Amino acid sequence: MTVATQTQFKEALSSKEKFNDFISDYFATHKFLSGSYDDGIYFENYQVHLDSKNGLVITLITGSYTGQAFPIKDTENISVEGFRQLILNKKFADKTTSLSDVFHMTADTIDR
Repeated sequence: MTVATQTQFKEALSSKEKFNDFISDYFATHKFLSGSYDDGIYFENYQVHLDSKNGLVITLITGSYTGQAFPIKDTENISVEGFRQLILNKKFADKTTSLSDVFHMTADTIDR
């Protein structure tokens, strides 16, 4: 994301309506948001898209290279407001990194 978009994202977190507009605009331009993690033992691949009935639809595929026979695919739905609350309240293992930071980094990758 550009610096202006990152600023808009942080401002959008201040209200339910602004955040809903931001997410709608984001997914109008980017049909989905995807990313992955792989440490050589465990992997995750995820894709998020906006659905008019289900809000954000998150598809996560996880697996292990250490004996799990098949990757596990899971699809979850979360409302846009639920996602905003998760961003505002969730912290990751790195106490200095929030979900909003993760969203920024992933979105930056897509824009390149």
